[in-house]
Amino acid sequence: MNPPSSPTRGRPARLDRARTVRTALDLLNESGLDALTMRRLADAMGVQAGALYRHFATKHDLLTAMADHMLGQAADAAEPTRSGHWSEETARFARALRTALLGHRDGARVFAGTHATGPNTLRFADNLTGVLRQAGFPDDEAARALYAITNFTTGHTLEEQAALQPDDGKAAEAETLHQAVAAGTYPHLAATLPTLTSTDFTAHFEYGLRLLLNGLRTTHPQAHQRHTT
Repeated sequence: MNPPSSPTRGRPARLDRARTVRTALDLLNESGLDALTMRRLADAMGVQAGALYRHFATKHDLLTAMADHMLGQAADAAEPTRSGHWSEETARFARALRTALLGHRDGARVFAGTHATGPNTLRFADNLTGVLRQAGFPDDEAARALYAITNFTTGHTLEEQAALQPDDGKAAEAETLHQAVAAGTYPHLAATLPTLTSTDFTAHFEYGLRLLLNGLRTTHPQAHQRHTT
């Protein structure tokens, strides 16, 4: 009777881009971006590390594909309804992006470090730009508004995820800030400290998003009353 086959012998594990990206995202959620290596990914997939490079020439290529995969959730959630005011539609896109990035550990770090041009990223960007153009924004302003909304959302989520990392010393940092303010003459910081150290990140995000949208209304007031159709 022949002995069972060794895991390293016989037919190699099936390897394709979609499965590789899904496995990489699983590892990301498990251990974070810093622990995600091509070797660890190869081990998780039961292949040699060199096999991954048939689909991804570099780790950056892999991260770019992971970013586009994450944007699929945002693109699906933020399909234009063609029935709301442009500012409501734009806010929905921003919230969908934040939710998608929060759905994966270090999701904002992955997305911020890439310039994905995959179908999900392009669909998200095209639909958001379309909402703005149909509201009457000139092409250049629609493009800059896209950057402003995406950059604000990504930057906020970067800070949010960093603050929520387990065992990261953030509670100690908040206490250090309390002590530093109390020990000095910073009356304005002392008055606003409860909000400055608050972990209600949704409230922080919504306030910043509201400021951004109000700014867009001010710079392009003729779009204020226009709805997407």
